[in-house]
Amino acid sequence: MTAGVEWLDRVNKRDEVIGRVTRDEAWARSLPVRVINAFLVNSHGQLWIPRRTMHKRMFPGCLDMSVGGHVDSGEDYVEAFRRETQEELHIDLDMISWRERAAFSPFETALSAFMRVYEIHTDQAPDYNRDDFSEAWWLTPCELLRRIEAGDPAKGDLAELVRLCYGDQLT
Repeated sequence: MTAGVEWLDRVNKRDEVIGRVTRDEAWARSLPVRVINAFLVNSHGQLWIPRRTMHKRMFPGCLDMSVGGHVDSGEDYVEAFRRETQEELHIDLDMISWRERAAFSPFETALSAFMRVYEIHTDQAPDYNRDDFSEAWWLTPCELLRRIEAGDPAKGDLAELVRLCYGDQLT
């Protein structure tokens, strides 16, 4: 394995592993890969929404999901969810309530990858990794979409993911 290269599993239309690809190649060629995303949800139905730091290579300074990342080659979705949640929010999933909210295919949605979406239930804002995020807010799905529509920059899949997962709360 080459140092500094992030290897992902390349998958077919049924989300079955058919090979490996670097992250850069996957995005340059729009190849199907796997990602996880999660939202911290409090007892008021608000989502904990962070802003990415300005030094991020992709989507610098953008609003983001509470947790997000690629599923590394050889990893499954839950392993990636556990790893990313620990890295980004310093949360041990064995110590908190969570569930899988949804699973999506890029062939059936406008999303960029095969995606599992999780919810972490808590009323406490996390002690997040300051290398990943610069600030954060508790926002209802409607408040978040209004911010994005008003021009607050957001990560590519964020608005669509909120509509797909929390559309019943948008009326």
